[in-house]
Formats: sequence, C-alpha cells, structure tokens
Amino acid sequence: MKKLVLLVGVLLVLFFILTGVTKYSPQILDTVSRKEIGNEKIKIVSEESVVTQVVKDVAPSVVTIAAVPKENSPQNQFNPFDFFGILLPETSDDELFDPSKPQNIGSGFIVTDEGFVVTNRHVISDTTLSYVVITNNGKQYKASKIYRDPLSDIGIVKIDPSENAGNVLKPVVMGDSSKLQVGQLAIAIGTALGEFNNTVTTGVISGLGRGITAGSVFEGTVEELSDVIQTDAAINPGNSGGPLLNSSGQVIGVNTAVSQSGQNIGFALPINTIKDSIKNFNATGQFSRPYLGVAYQMITRDVAIRNELPEGAYIQMVVPDSSADKAGLKRGDIIAKVDGQKLQVGTRELSTLIQKKKVGDTMTLEIYRENEDGSSQNFQKKVILQEAPQQ
Repeated sequence: MKKLVLLVGVLLVLFFILTGVTKYSPQILDTVSRKEIGNEKIKIVSEESVVTQVVKDVAPSVVTIAAVPKENSPQNQFNPFDFFGILLPETSDDELFDPSKPQNIGSGFIVTDEGFVVTNRHVISDTTLSYVVITNNGKQYKASKIYRDPLSDIGIVKIDPSENAGNVLKPVVMGDSSKLQVGQLAIAIGTALGEFNNTVTTGVISGLGRGITAGSVFEGTVEELSDVIQTDAAINPGNSGGPLLNSSGQVIGVNTAVSQSGQNIGFALPINTIKDSIKNFNATGQFSRPYLGVAYQMITRDVAIRNELPEGAYIQMVVPDSSADKAGLKRGDIIAKVDGQKLQVGTRELSTLIQKKKVGDTMTLEIYRENEDGSSQNFQKKVILQEAPQQ
C-alpha cells in the first residue's frame, strides 16, 4: 500500500513539472529570442557607430585636389578623369575648362602638420597645370612643391600652413597594410566625381596582392600596378588619392582605380608602400627608388607551357643606359628568376621584387634567351640597381 501511495505521489510530481514546462517554456524561449534580437540590434548600431566615428575623426584630414592652367599654357578642354577611361560629354566653347576657377580633379589626405599631402601621381601628373589643395572646411592652399614617384602611382603635394593662419592641419594615422585580412571592414572617403566632397562609402577588403592595369588605353595613360588592395567599397572618379580606412580610422590604402568592366570592384595602393616612400622622401627630399630599366609583360604558366618557354618577365624594351642595358639585357629576353626566386604572375612579379630593394643593391637574374640561329640558352646576370629618374 505504501509503495502504491509513493508511486502515485511521484506521478503527480512529474505531472506538475511537465505542466509547468509546457506553460512557461514559450515565455522562456521568447525571452531568449528577444535577448538575441536585442544583441543583434546592438551589433548593428555598433557597426554604424564605428563608421560615423571614423568619418568624424578622419574627414578633417581629407582634402580635395583642384587644378588650374598655368599662365600662357594651352587652355584646351580638360578631363580630370582620363585615368579612369571616362569621357566627358561634348561641350560648347562657353563650357570649356574655366582658367579662373579651380577644377576639382581628385582627393588626398594630410600626413604631416607641416603641410605634406599624399595623393595619386596621376592626379597631379599634368605639368601644364597648377594645383590647389582644398581642406575639409573650405580653406585653399597653393601647391608650393609637387613630387611624383616615378615607379608607383604616388604623389606628394607640399602646401604652406601659414597661408591660412589659424587653420590647423590634422594628419591622418597610418595603419599596417601587411596585417590586412580579406573580409574586414573598409571605408573610403573622397571627392566623388570632383563635385561631392567627403563622400563616404563602405565595404570590405575583397582581395589582396592584386595586379592590375589602370588607366585609359585611348589616352595612353596605361600603368601596371602590382600588390594592390581590392575592395567593394565604391571608389568613384574623383576619389583617387583619398584614403581607404579600417575600422580604427587608420589609413590602410590610397584609393587609385575602379574597374570599368565590373561592379563594386575598386583598388587601392597599400599604405606600407606609401610609408616607405614618405620615409625615403623625408630623408632625401625626393623619391629615391631602385630601377632596372625594362618594359616587360609577365608570361603566365599556361602561355609558358603552350610555347615551351619559362614563366617569367618577357622584356619588351630596354631603357638606354639603364641597369638592364649595362648588364646586357636585350629585347626578347625572359627573366625567369630573381635571386633564385621564380617569377609568377600575381605573386612574385618583377616589379614587386624590385620594390623590396634599395638603390645600389645587386640582383642576380636568371635569363632565358633565344638566339638568331634558333638555339636557346640560360644564363645569369648580376645587375646593380640604379636610382629611378625623377619626374
């Protein structure tokens, strides 16, 4: 009898427990769900706050680069976006470039409070123009000196801070592009289309170590750029020279080009390249860069296999009196290895390896050459890198 009573008691307890769970579990689950939804909302707000804070911190350091023709220079119609391959609509004589008014052509950012501004070389490449730097608050500074890196799309403009007494120049904080990861947040700021200053776009780092051909083949401004950052943050014409930023507000790249054949594909030069250039510039007062002196086309693995050639850099032209010329390199030679490292498209290209050297360094090149009698030979050449000519 006692066992029966005990069994009934256990069953009643289980019944009440099950009833309670059934009754209150929806509320418990709903509470958890609300908590998760709440956390997600907090996360979204946090991401928005990151972007807005970065813009507040960095926007005062972002500038617009404008151009005006020099006195007695030809005043033809000026297209500031040739590098992007964009054609301006036909205009009447009254709508041609107004020599009395600066024309916004690109972006830049302040790197020292002494008045050094980084931009793209192609933004300030026209020597028939004078340039003006316009700060975030509308103050204008004449470019007193302009320096162009001969081997990369980097330019530095020097302005005089005393030209606007009381206006403080705020330098950016530079990050470390060697630590970038695909998928991390990317923020671009610049003067889109030369008209909308402080335009902000966001995205992610889509790829690293890309090699691209930038410019307009129709205008003859084609340039090979290697080891660049790919991002889906919109980089519009006019954004050239502006900063690409991480979530900490550090500059990780310099916006330089946008793909005309795809959507949401933009490119930026890694900031470490710029830091090295600025360090060298501060020490010497100019861009001192190593220089081999060849124009070349990389041979892909597929092309090499089909034509029974080594993968490497096919020399299309040798600059007279350059390091390559003095070493006896010829048009048609293929540089297969540099210091024992095989050249490969997109990973170990010739320009990338040269950029890691200094003026006066020696490189050992393994060359493949086809002779006039149909035979071929492989040989090594030691080349002493000269300083690239200033532009």
